[in-house]
Formats: sequence, C-alpha cells, structure tokens
Amino acid sequence: MERRPVEKSSMFKSVGYSATTQTLEVEFHSGGVYSYKGVTPDDWKELCAAESKGSHFSKHIRGKFPAEKIDEKAKAEV
Repeated sequence: MERRPVEKSSMFKSVGYSATTQTLEVEFHSGGVYSYKGVTPDDWKELCAAESKGSHFSKHIRGKFPAEKIDEKAKAEV
C-alpha cells in the first residue's frame, strides 16, 4: 500500500488507505508502521479531514480496530 506524507503532525510520518480491504496503514514518527483492519471509507475521510489527525486517531481508531505491526524490511524483500 502506498502511504502519503502527513504534514504538520507530531504523531504521523505517513498514512495510507485501501477501501478494497478497509485497511489503514500508519507510519509513526517513532518509526513503527501499523495496519488497522476494518476501517471504513467514512472513518478514513474523517481522519483526513480532522484538524488534529493524531487526536482523531487516538479517539476514534486506536484501540477500536485490530492492529498489526508491519515489518517494513520483510515487506521490502517480497
């Protein structure tokens, strides 16, 4: 999945979304990349429109959708 840079966010470096699989990928400034399953297109639109994406993420996505850490090195080798 291709992620796009997030400007003016102290939490996110980049985010990406697939409506087909309803998967959100988040790359944090801390270095971790996580995949969140079951995120609807409306959830994605609300995140994109939020004034504070980090705050919106913490309230509406983190802990509400199953998350999995992505191993970027293994992904690049495939």
